[in-house]
Amino acid sequence: MDYSTAARFHDSVMQFKYYEDYLDSKVTPMDLFYLKSRELARKLVEHGHKGTVLSREEFEEKKAAAQAAQAAQAAKSNTFYSRNRPMTLASAGKELKDNFLKALAEREEANRSGKMTSVIFIRDHNTLGQEVSGYIDYAHRLKTQDFEPYFSGKKRIMPGRSDLCYYNWKTQVSTSNSSPNFEVIYDDPNGLLFKNKRDKKILNVDPLSGPGEDSNRTFLQSDLYIHVVIYDHNIRTV
Repeated sequence: MDYSTAARFHDSVMQFKYYEDYLDSKVTPMDLFYLKSRELARKLVEHGHKGTVLSREEFEEKKAAAQAAQAAQAAKSNTFYSRNRPMTLASAGKELKDNFLKALAEREEANRSGKMTSVIFIRDHNTLGQEVSGYIDYAHRLKTQDFEPYFSGKKRIMPGRSDLCYYNWKTQVSTSNSSPNFEVIYDDPNGLLFKNKRDKKILNVDPLSGPGEDSNRTFLQSDLYIHVVIYDHNIRTV
């Protein structure tokens, strides 16, 4: 599904800022009359209409996909302007204590400017307590999401079904998606690979193999996640 199609498909979720707003749109006056509580009405809608009402995880993923589509469309018409305006870093002025957030801050400018494209591997538990893991295109996420809440500690960056790769160990749901920076190669004898779309070089995420030409692998100890690895691919300029 291309970005414009995804944007049309997920357009309905964009009118809601928060998941609770989305649930409120499904609550009827009759629900409120009998339950006498908006919170109870929300829970009834969320858990009593499975299949017709999005879960919190599905809502966040569809909204992220729609935002990505909008950002990609805007980038096409604002390329020249974007290159000449001052860069604002979401990590600027933040007091970061966790090693993972510090590492992201160190790489933010390079990923925003295109000097580097980093892939983040995360394994941890989602809001439902399910163990999930996945690979995230950091540069693409920076363009499509506001990272201020992540660097402020208000939210945790987690892999989702719209990222490069995603796997839910509880439900066994598995997805893979190429991004503007990387093509996912999942049927290679060497295992999972990411091909950089700018210089066509291969990023190998196999821990028993080297990461590839112009790439580096960094293992991090984090208090926020079970397992975190960052793969940095440096883009050479002629």
